[in-house]
Amino acid sequence: MPQVAFQDSRRYQVLPQSPEEAGYYSYGTPGSGAGQHAHPRMLTFLFWLEHRWSATDARRIGIGNISLADGRRFFPHASHRSGLEVDIRPMRKDMIRGPVRYFDAHYDQAATCKLVDLMWQSGMVGKIYFNDASLPRVQRLVGHDNHLHVEVIA
Repeated sequence: MPQVAFQDSRRYQVLPQSPEEAGYYSYGTPGSGAGQHAHPRMLTFLFWLEHRWSATDARRIGIGNISLADGRRFFPHASHRSGLEVDIRPMRKDMIRGPVRYFDAHYDQAATCKLVDLMWQSGMVGKIYFNDASLPRVQRLVGHDNHLHVEVIA
């Protein structure tokens, strides 16, 4: 597992930026990890999730916004200040590392459902927002057509 340095006054760490051996890739604004300051519990969840996912699927998980340094307001988010919330892209059928909405042709609903199931299996998740109402245990929320908003319990 890559070593990470403390990055802000909360002693939160930046998610390692898309290491080649990892089962995830990074995206989000601002770039270069500036929006990926994570509570230690979040890092534990993400590393657990990518490890479990990699054992069953060659596609990488897209991990986006978490928190800015020091928990400052993160426009346009109303949340993402605690380091315990993360945006994760739904899975695509075409292996492209890019956004996809749940109603697009390249959206892989079965794989996204498998990813959501893994999230719940971690025992670390409190809520998941995503607008594909056919997925179990996700809640709809305006603005969540192209990513899952996952809240980790501290």
